[in-house]
Amino acid sequence: MKKADILIFAGTTEGRKLAEYASEQGISCYVSTATGYGKSILENLHGINCISGRMDKEEMTDFIKEKEIRLVIDATHPFAVEVTKNIRSSCTAAGVKYIRCLRDRWDRKTEDTPDGERIQTADTAEDVSAENVIVVDSVEQAVEYLQHTKGNILAATGSKDLHLYTRIRDYEKRCFARVLSTKEAVEESVGMGFKGRNLIAMQGPFSVEMNVALLHQTEARYFVTKESGKAGGFAEKLEAARTVGAVLVVIGRPAEKGETLESVFRIMEQYG
Repeated sequence: MKKADILIFAGTTEGRKLAEYASEQGISCYVSTATGYGKSILENLHGINCISGRMDKEEMTDFIKEKEIRLVIDATHPFAVEVTKNIRSSCTAAGVKYIRCLRDRWDRKTEDTPDGERIQTADTAEDVSAENVIVVDSVEQAVEYLQHTKGNILAATGSKDLHLYTRIRDYEKRCFARVLSTKEAVEESVGMGFKGRNLIAMQGPFSVEMNVALLHQTEARYFVTKESGKAGGFAEKLEAARTVGAVLVVIGRPAEKGETLESVFRIMEQYG
């Protein structure tokens, strides 16, 4: 293999698929993951140089220059807005090409169910609300809404936003947090009062059946999730909420521009 001059910032299903594609096509590259767990999933791929640990903008810039990177692919989570900002800035500072790999969005007009059936849904947050779906712009807005409700809450928005749920009265009893099964995520959650049966540490994405089982187990009337798209198991969450009659509270994804996964594959071939 030739010298690696492609750097992929991973941490999502798309990042894993890009790394696997590079390995299959003989395209040598560096793959950066925020955690050791993410690294462990990819480090056995042939031709892939895995590094783990969060980098700030200056560290990213130094790494790009040191390794003489020519192409940087940002396949971080759609909600990791600050990380994407830093990656883009570091590419500008280092003078290298930057590509944002986009995740498929949830189309509120026409959506796919897990079994492949196409169904029509409403177009606006107000219309969708009638179908037991509430769309908000942030976890903070979701919490504001939930403060005026009764019943248990299954929160699947990640450990970094859990502190916001502590604003909800009796959150230690009402809120059930589903977080990644990493030491960091669990310790962070426990430190905020989420523990025992109210803390669920599992690696997704999850099937409809698993989501339904957890909603039944927690007796949740509200299921909070980010608009994670197909790769993040959003359709399965939507179907599970409908099955049990729970309200799905959706954090809408920030708008951004970039390339599809298939387009990024072709770009990688040009550099590989």
